[in-house]
Amino acid sequence: MDFMDVTRSYVERLLDCISNGKLAEDRRNAMAELQSVVAESHAAQLAFGEMGFPVLLGVLREREDVEMVRGALETLVSALTPIAHAKLNANAVQPALMNTDLLSREGQSISLLLSLLSEDDFYIRYYTLQLLTALLTNSPTRLQEAILTIPRGITQLVDMLMDREVIRNEALLLLTYLTREAEEIQKILVFEGAFEKIFSIIKEEGGSEGGVVVQDCLELLNNLLRNNASNQVLLRETVGFDSLISILKLRGTTYSFTQQKTINLLSVLETISSLLNGGSETDSASNNNRLTNKTVLVQRNVLDHLLMLGVESQWAPVSVRCAAFQCIGDLISGHRQNLDSLASKSLGDEPEVEPALNSILRIILRTSSMQEFIAADYIFKSFCEQNSDGQRMLASTLIPQPMSMTNARFEEDVNMSFGSMLLHGLAMSEHDGDIETSCRAASVLSYVMKDNIQCKEKVLQIKLESSISSLGDPEPLLHRMVKYLALASSKKGKDGKSTTPRNSYFQPIILKLLVTWLCDCPNAVQSFLESRPHLTYLLELVSNTETTVCARGLAAVLLGECAVYNKSTESGKDAFAIVDAISQKIGLTSYFLRLDEMQKSFLFSTAKPAQPRKPLTRSNANSMAEMEDIEENEVMDNRNDDHPMLASMFDSQFVNFIKNLEGGIRDSIVKIYSHPKSNVSMMPAALEQRKDEKDGEYIKRLKSFAEKQCSEIQDLLNRNATLAEDLANTGGGGTTRSDPTAGGGSDRVQIEKLRRELQEVAQQLEILKTENSKIETEASSYKTLAEKMETDLKSLSDAYNSLEQANYHLEMEVSALKNSGAVPIPIPNIEKIKAEAREEAQKESEGELSDLLVCLGQEQSKVEKLSARLMELGEDVDALLEGIGDDAGMPDDDDDDDEEDD
Repeated sequence: MDFMDVTRSYVERLLDCISNGKLAEDRRNAMAELQSVVAESHAAQLAFGEMGFPVLLGVLREREDVEMVRGALETLVSALTPIAHAKLNANAVQPALMNTDLLSREGQSISLLLSLLSEDDFYIRYYTLQLLTALLTNSPTRLQEAILTIPRGITQLVDMLMDREVIRNEALLLLTYLTREAEEIQKILVFEGAFEKIFSIIKEEGGSEGGVVVQDCLELLNNLLRNNASNQVLLRETVGFDSLISILKLRGTTYSFTQQKTINLLSVLETISSLLNGGSETDSASNNNRLTNKTVLVQRNVLDHLLMLGVESQWAPVSVRCAAFQCIGDLISGHRQNLDSLASKSLGDEPEVEPALNSILRIILRTSSMQEFIAADYIFKSFCEQNSDGQRMLASTLIPQPMSMTNARFEEDVNMSFGSMLLHGLAMSEHDGDIETSCRAASVLSYVMKDNIQCKEKVLQIKLESSISSLGDPEPLLHRMVKYLALASSKKGKDGKSTTPRNSYFQPIILKLLVTWLCDCPNAVQSFLESRPHLTYLLELVSNTETTVCARGLAAVLLGECAVYNKSTESGKDAFAIVDAISQKIGLTSYFLRLDEMQKSFLFSTAKPAQPRKPLTRSNANSMAEMEDIEENEVMDNRNDDHPMLASMFDSQFVNFIKNLEGGIRDSIVKIYSHPKSNVSMMPAALEQRKDEKDGEYIKRLKSFAEKQCSEIQDLLNRNATLAEDLANTGGGGTTRSDPTAGGGSDRVQIEKLRRELQEVAQQLEILKTENSKIETEASSYKTLAEKMETDLKSLSDAYNSLEQANYHLEMEVSALKNSGAVPIPIPNIEKIKAEAREEAQKESEGELSDLLVCLGQEQSKVEKLSARLMELGEDVDALLEGIGDDAGMPDDDDDDDEEDD
């Protein structure tokens, strides 16, 4: 029989004795022995799990013997607690986890345990809480669901907070575990008066000076408030924030910070942070709750306590100062009144009182802690974001100091204005090579200028004197920052270590300043390009493969800004010259690839909105209290060659700004590269009119030259558009085309050319149609005139016929008179009269017909010319002329008929 079988047999005998023993003493001894063996043996835990739960739960139900109930509870706790000194194979069964699952599945087991909390015996309540905590640790979801189904289950647990100290502490621990993820339980706890009980215990334990109980209370409080807007409203409107803020007050000696006090302060700062970040919802109600929390907290003077912890208590641990700075940044972010409140705060004692912002800036420039620099820098980011008045207020103090003050150490800068201190920090590199201080000052300056053209123009006017007077006139601050950018790769930091590309953050931060400065500021671009070496250095920086991906990418963005926001017309400095330099020195393919590499880099691809700090718990409290600064030799992800602190400085907001800017840069460079300069500064000598050249020949030569130039330009546009678009697509980061069938640049140029030709033909066709319509109108008028003439000729013919009839009657009368022998009457010469009448009518008719034929001949010539042109354009001439003149009779025909009749 092996050891497992022996243990199982032994556990079985003990359980049998507990169930069927005759003597109470025997049963108690068996229970004690069972508890001892289960607490020390995995095999006993496994054996107990197979057969022990029904027996011990039966003891808990009967409750006849208090000592047996205690023993049963203690044994159950041992069965659910992993044995620390024993080591199990990773794939082996975990007895404690298995027993937890078995007990939680036992019907009514949770309700039975909760009912034991009402027992008078101290140890029964104590072991019951321990057992519930063990169940919750290993099987939280099932226990949470079970407690919610039990009437007054939560109420019974909350009541334990008012029990004896040991019971209270166990109940605190249990409720802390129970509320980590269960929102429904969080709400019930609040309605059961948890806030009042928590603050009562904290006050009783001594606030921030208290022990681990204060830490547990604050952890429970944070569980109730984190991302829970409704609970935050209840705290604000019932208990209020005064009890919370009072925990921040430093009591006793302000330079004494034990590890437990540090953890307690970090916990209450986490509570403040939860209130400042509001609920997890993104609706307007949650936003209003967040703003209300910020307003009320400042009204209750929380800002003074935060400044005391972060700025004035320099003995406070770095972790506490950083958390205080983070809260200050969240407190003023997007809140106008709080921004003004911070701007008006003063710190220090007379006579060395100075604005709070000046004190925070000094910390940024002086601190040796990278984490403290990042946290304090966040305050200025929050202060300047969408606060143009605040930016202008800070920018108005940017007044260069004399060289004597510029060379002064920071210990002498107490009386400096904010701007003077900032410029002092920027100029530090000039006399001691302290690039790090200048870099930190550059970060603050970038916030002062962000999205504020007035501040950019103001800072653009600043000129700094050189530490070496023989170097000449003061140089613009912009030029000084470019010089520091070049020095950043060769200088050393405060620790004397060389700032190698792998761990240097100097270049990216200075590039961030320059990119922010030049964005949408043509005057800054012009100032940057005034010094030709600037463009040369920037081209070299983009091409330098020894720098980090981030530095090369930001340099490429800066180079793109020099083209996009370039309003210069000066040759060699205009947008086309910049793009041409990129093409010649780097190549558009390599340039676009630099932008693409930056977007795919670890730093840019992993940027996410700022996330709340990891919740402070018992398990991680010590490590968070002893915050280790970012080490230069920190082991980093192989995919990330950039300094780890850049992940905090280059947040999602800045990354999105760069992405949007990059898209505009790509499109603008393609447009500039595919459309050369259209203006010509001077006329070539070949285009001047020669001495003996006639005007017609000169015009003909100019026309030939213009046609040749148009052809060459069209070919150039074709080549450039094709090349630029191919390169942009190669870069991979350009804008996505909505039409997948869209062709390349050549197709677009050809289509544009055909479209223009089609428009010209359409215009010519409209002109011809207009002329044709005019001709048709004239032909119609001539047709009407011909019809009128035909009518007149017909009337004349009728008159002639009447005359013939009259003549005939006269001849008949004359003949009758002759025959009757009457006196002869003189007979007029009829033939003569007829001849004269015929001659007069014929002359009148021939004159009118001659005029008509001349007009028709002229119009016929026009019609023939227009018909030829219409045939060239593909028009059906016969169809246009069909029907014209068909009904018009010709006067000549009538005249001939008249002659024949005659």
